[in-house]
Amino acid sequence: MKKKKLAKRILAFVLTAMTAISLVGCGGGGTKGGTVKQETGSNSGSNGGTGIDTSKHEVINMLVLGDKPTNGRLEAMLEKLNKALTEKANAELKFTYVEWADWQTQYNVQLLSGDDSLDIITTASDWLYAWENAQKGAFMPLSEEMLKTYAPKTYEQVNASGDWDICKYNNEIYFIPEDHYTQYTNHGMYYRGDWAKEAGLADGTVKKFDDLTTYFKYIKDNKPDVIPWDVPGKNNAPGVLGAYIQSNSDYRVLIGCNAGNFEFWCTKASDPYTITSPYMEDDTIYKAADLMKQWNDMGVWREDVLNFDGDSREELYAGTSGADQHHSQTYYSQIKPNMDIKQPGSDAKMYYWGQENNNVSKPLKTHGAAAISANSKHPERALMVYDLLRNDEECYRYINYGIEGTDYIITDDGKLAYPEGYDTSTDGLGANYWCGRNDDLELENSFNWSGTKDMIANLNKVAYDYPYENLILDKNAIEAGQSAIASVLSEYIPQLAYGKFDNPKEKIDEMRQKLKEAGYDDVKASLQKDMDAYKQNNGK
Repeated sequence: MKKKKLAKRILAFVLTAMTAISLVGCGGGGTKGGTVKQETGSNSGSNGGTGIDTSKHEVINMLVLGDKPTNGRLEAMLEKLNKALTEKANAELKFTYVEWADWQTQYNVQLLSGDDSLDIITTASDWLYAWENAQKGAFMPLSEEMLKTYAPKTYEQVNASGDWDICKYNNEIYFIPEDHYTQYTNHGMYYRGDWAKEAGLADGTVKKFDDLTTYFKYIKDNKPDVIPWDVPGKNNAPGVLGAYIQSNSDYRVLIGCNAGNFEFWCTKASDPYTITSPYMEDDTIYKAADLMKQWNDMGVWREDVLNFDGDSREELYAGTSGADQHHSQTYYSQIKPNMDIKQPGSDAKMYYWGQENNNVSKPLKTHGAAAISANSKHPERALMVYDLLRNDEECYRYINYGIEGTDYIITDDGKLAYPEGYDTSTDGLGANYWCGRNDDLELENSFNWSGTKDMIANLNKVAYDYPYENLILDKNAIEAGQSAIASVLSEYIPQLAYGKFDNPKEKIDEMRQKLKEAGYDDVKASLQKDMDAYKQNNGK
């Protein structure tokens, strides 16, 4: 059925192109200088010379991740944006949100539901299952002609970077990469430099993972109203063990191959084409679990951490938590400038996982990406809208920054700033447009930390390029095994990550035996087969 729909759209496109050519040939249809000008609703807009019929007004629905904003700013922005989109493409935009509560499940359910109201899909090859959803038929294949015609600026931009190949499955393009935007999405710990200095750390700086123990112990002993790291363990259970392993070994996560929510499968820098797992085949996990038990016994987090789902970021801002963790980009664009305002003198800093051994990856170009739903009723217009959001300055500013004067202002030197009284934590736009940002149209943020460029330059210097960006794994062959492995991990990893087992080593050995029984060796063999084929096909 999907192939028939696609064939009809291709036929319609061909007929439209033939009509445009015939009109040029006879000099009719309102031509000027040999260019066809067709009506596009109330105004021909930017597509007036393309021969594309946009006479019918369309509503384009974009699926985004995040909690739907309630401050009214999104709706106000959309009113302005939709006037511009109507002018330029006779279309308007609306949002469907997949909220953070159970988002992993709800996102996939939404994509595979057959909902024909969806058009533009926010996706990613590392955390939003882009390859799996392409394999399952959630996305529409996009021909180069379709992209050239309906998203010409985007097509040329991606083509110039040579990045269409990393978006292909079975030699067809299934998504558009956010490949023209600088960001670092590696994780790490935010902490207070003033307290780190008081704790005796040189320069008030955490330089290796074990320094965090010194920092947390100082807070516990000297700041009675502060929880050293009030982490919402309910939502962050897998991360801390993997962070220790990354910082104390050369294991590198095999992206997009999680067992449930767990980054379980890896390769090693010293052996890049062999599939392995540090949770099964290395002693580092014992050291990590012992340290987490030490942290738990020390009181680094609250006793009921595994049931806690609070907001450690707001607590960091309020001075009641000594730490929080997320991306480098979040640090230099939000944490550092906010802490300078909300906790003056705090000297907020970030220790990123793998800092001491340079075990950090440059971000994937498909960490942010856009796809067109396989069930979209008007994919061509969806591409036109996406092209405007990504490349038209007026539309770009609306969806990324909001309404000038209300959501942001431009300083005399051309930088982004915020109106007096604006609070990024409560007044944010919430459009969550993470699938088409563009450095050419980004405003330099006067609110950003002044050391941002130096931090990015340092990461560019030490970070490695992820070597398997277009490695596509046969998930169907391992689905049952991965599910069984995830079940075992969910039983043990949260308890290990937050130090709740009296004898971590005993529990790790027990977990390993259960993972063997769950099919670890079979899944590993299947992944290795895919990796061997990738290595051979790429001439490694």
